[in-house]
Amino acid sequence: MGAAYLLKEKEASLNGIVRLIFQPAEESSNGACKVIEAGHLRGVQAIFGMHNKPDLPVGTIGIKDGPLMAGVDRFEIEIHGVGTHAAVPDAGVDPIVASSQIVMALQTIVSRNISSSHNAVVSVTNIHSGNTWNVIPEKAILEGTVRTFQAETREKIPALMKRIINGVSDALGVKTEFRFYPGPPAVQNDKVLTDFSIHIAEKMNLNVISPTPSMAGEDFSFYQQEIPGSFVFMGTSGTHEWHHPAFTVDEKALPISAEYFALLAEEAIHQLLQTKSR
Repeated sequence: MGAAYLLKEKEASLNGIVRLIFQPAEESSNGACKVIEAGHLRGVQAIFGMHNKPDLPVGTIGIKDGPLMAGVDRFEIEIHGVGTHAAVPDAGVDPIVASSQIVMALQTIVSRNISSSHNAVVSVTNIHSGNTWNVIPEKAILEGTVRTFQAETREKIPALMKRIINGVSDALGVKTEFRFYPGPPAVQNDKVLTDFSIHIAEKMNLNVISPTPSMAGEDFSFYQQEIPGSFVFMGTSGTHEWHHPAFTVDEKALPISAEYFALLAEEAIHQLLQTKSR
């Protein structure tokens, strides 16, 4: 909103159109798709995005070309066994033992099947089975996430997961269902626009660093599949990371962020007009 206010003051001299997207439903990973489907990127030639970064001080901005944030996928695994009394496990098929083996085997995907030069994460984040102490349940449910930067790695991991799940299923006699839900791809910053973003940051005397790519995700990447784009991290001097219940920002970062966005838009229009006239 601050950037919109600053740009409105210069509207008559902009010589172009700036569209501001407030990233609806970004956390559900499909808000950007709805923006695109609604046609809000039609005619747009370049797009810039920003995320706060609590571990960077106010006045510091993290900018790099190439991968900045990971692709985000979700998975669910259902393991169906045969319930029985805990005293006679041989009368049933234990889904808890099977789910435990699946969880442990999934840990070998990154360490033994993915190149050490390719970053990837496979995390099981939710396990649920049973509701009492003396019954082996019929079913277990696992849920988790896969994070990747490279498209080939992203494509490879679900197949490896399926192979492991089927192997455990055959070995222990359970039945399994594997569901994989692709989310936003990795944020891949355009080099030309990233160099331009660095130029604007230096013009504002911001401290520019090349950040370590984050395994967190961003649906801004869907916009980058449509048009060239660049995404940056703005330092906010926080004491806790994203999604922590005590998360907060140093509000001195707000006017800096607004000014950066406004100047970025203003200068981008000028650059695009120059390119068009050549």
